[in-house]
Amino acid sequence: MTDQNKEPEGAPEEGAPQGDGTTGDEAWIQAEGPDVETSLNDADQAFLAGEGDLPAGPGPDGTPGAAGDAAEGGEHLEDLRRVTAEYANYRRRTERERDAIRDRATGDAARAILPVLDDLDRAEAHGDLAEGGPLTAIAQKLRGAVTKLGITPYGEQGELFDPHQHDAIFQRESPDVEKPTVSDVVERGYRIGDATLRVAKVVVDTPAGS
Repeated sequence: MTDQNKEPEGAPEEGAPQGDGTTGDEAWIQAEGPDVETSLNDADQAFLAGEGDLPAGPGPDGTPGAAGDAAEGGEHLEDLRRVTAEYANYRRRTERERDAIRDRATGDAARAILPVLDDLDRAEAHGDLAEGGPLTAIAQKLRGAVTKLGITPYGEQGELFDPHQHDAIFQRESPDVEKPTVSDVVERGYRIGDATLRVAKVVVDTPAGS
């Protein structure tokens, strides 16, 4: 009969010394190879022991995983910032263009009624728009509608003459002024936003001897 308890051939006897001075157990371990845990580095062993983070493997570009992820995240953040800035600029540019188009359309319509506003100013100067007069209510409604459209008149007596905003139809010397000054307004000027619909036609007083 075969002895089932017989040790396999090649297995060293427990504790039996070998020719090189090692015991049978040590010789068998050396023959089998190093234990798995003995091949782990310090970071791996610390993670397995619950004392550290998961060791980072190499990233797609060969850099350590954590550094690679950080670099990739930084690139995505820069892309997001750039897209956000481009969208903000696009929105502001679109809003400016839309406002400019609206102002041009309103200005084109307003130029058609500027002569009517001039007539109202002349009527007012002659006293025809006195309180309770027949044209007073009409004048108020028309001027109110023009104001709601964003159209504002300018040109008043006493303001300094600006050749970009005033059309001097007449000039005269005056000892009462030190700089060219509007002394009379023939026709008011009108603006819509930053655009000038019509410059004001004025009489200008200039310093004597200028």
